[in-house]
Amino acid sequence: MHNYLDFEKPISDLEGKILELRKLAGEDESVDTGEEIARLETRARDAMAEIYSRLNPWQKTQVARHPARPHFQDYAKALFDEFTPLAGDRKFAEDAAIQAGFARFQGQPVALIGQEKGHDTKTRIHHNFGSARPEGYRKAIRLMELADRFGIPVVTLIDTAGAYPGVGAEERGQAEAIARSTETCLNIKVPLISVVIGEGGSGGAIAIATGNRVYMLEHAIYSVISPEGAASILWRDATRAKDAATSMKITAQDLQEFGIIDGIIDEPVGGAHRDPDSVMSHTSDVISGALSELSEQSGDELRSNRRKKFLKIGRQIG
Repeated sequence: MHNYLDFEKPISDLEGKILELRKLAGEDESVDTGEEIARLETRARDAMAEIYSRLNPWQKTQVARHPARPHFQDYAKALFDEFTPLAGDRKFAEDAAIQAGFARFQGQPVALIGQEKGHDTKTRIHHNFGSARPEGYRKAIRLMELADRFGIPVVTLIDTAGAYPGVGAEERGQAEAIARSTETCLNIKVPLISVVIGEGGSGGAIAIATGNRVYMLEHAIYSVISPEGAASILWRDATRAKDAATSMKITAQDLQEFGIIDGIIDEPVGGAHRDPDSVMSHTSDVISGALSELSEQSGDELRSNRRKKFLKIGRQIG
């Protein structure tokens, strides 16, 4: 049974009826439900296609946060071979929100970094819901510097509501860790490819997403603050998150228009959680193409072009 979002009620009703008919057919073989099931399946597909063709920013936010949506570990398992995670920042502790290590992508060595949110209560608590502490960003810095030293491309998968704002994290230099991680992204002389697979929240995201190429999944979001946080600041009312999401221009389509991202990766109708294999295949193709394109640039060109890319964002040209 799917975990339906509130705007998916028409789909939920139709798919519920399909399940009832299948159960009835299993209990009584004399009952022929095949024709009715086929009719309802067509209606459900049509309803899903129609709903997902006109999602508003708040609905896309809900899809990006769907509990069944593929997370970092799903991509690491599906797209990369021999993933060997590294732990600890060699300063204070291990942070489970950011996963980092070396792997092979289509036979090519890469450094892989990303946020993991977890899939159930136990893993979500373990990974702190994808919100990293300073140790996570210092671990990312450690891995990027290693990759730079050995000439290995870096791939980052972003999925976080933001860096962890707890007292301990702030005492240990959260802002400084984020800033140094962003600086490291800008300084390395190897290809850096970033994909926002769910939420890209504020500095917690950009700390590992300052890449030569930045892509977003079709229903992912990328923002300087969560819609709920923006609504609390602007209107002192977190329930106006829908209004904030619309005003903030947080969707992949908006951000591509502004030139903040380089491309959108298609999701299956109904979101990545409905057909993970499809979205994995599309993501693999995009990463492969970007690696091939960037391999033609020298280290100095990669660093220079990456810096220019981010300096020109928001500027009027011509």
